[in-house]
Amino acid sequence: MKKHILLTNDDGYEAAGLHALIEALRPQYHVTIVAPATEKSACAHSLTLTRPLRFIAVGDDFYKLDDGTPTDCIYLALHSMFETAKPDLIISGINRGANMGEDITYSGTAAGAMEGVIHGVPSIALSQVLTSGDALDVDYTLAAQVAKELANKILTSNFPLEKREFLNVNIPTHASEPKLCVTHAGYREYGNDAHLHRNPRGEEYYWLGLHPLAWQSRANAQGLSDFDAVAQGMVSITPIRLDLTSYERMNTLKAWLEI
Repeated sequence: MKKHILLTNDDGYEAAGLHALIEALRPQYHVTIVAPATEKSACAHSLTLTRPLRFIAVGDDFYKLDDGTPTDCIYLALHSMFETAKPDLIISGINRGANMGEDITYSGTAAGAMEGVIHGVPSIALSQVLTSGDALDVDYTLAAQVAKELANKILTSNFPLEKREFLNVNIPTHASEPKLCVTHAGYREYGNDAHLHRNPRGEEYYWLGLHPLAWQSRANAQGLSDFDAVAQGMVSITPIRLDLTSYERMNTLKAWLEI
């Protein structure tokens, strides 16, 4: 019996990256797709609690979730389609654009993998890094190849991560071979790229822009950051844990509270 992989993304069910992933995996695996009906980039790990959600079939084992987030997609798919047996693997992507450093906390792509590991399913978030000229013409060939290789390895060996940990994978632009590098999440540098405009009625509105991929090096960090690896043309694979507790600060905080 074929292993069963559940796919989602945050770019919407029609996104080229998702379809590249489907094409790469379907010959070997039983693939079910549940993806947002519209783009949900930067929706983070959000659930829809204020309105009903509806699955709409768009193909064989392929559904869009009407106005749902990637988290909704995984949550409801596991509830309604995998009642007797969970999928063997969840992959969220292939995202159009990087998800590195603190962007992981914004990312709907990462959120799909987060929801997967909450429910005990090995999960991968997969993103294709872009340059400014790649936005409309993205080659997902290498990303799809890496996804297939990682799926094969996960499904044929013991997955080395603990509970509630997932792989966050970023594919460099224009790399010819998938040289893999285990990395830590870097420090992203953020600016403010909010653009003020007026509509024809004179009302003000803001449109958020994009930030360049700028980052800082971390002192005493182990190995390369995700940013450094991608800049050197390597595939960044970062183990991410959902436990955000700063354990090394617990005693310091206790002492501070006792002052």
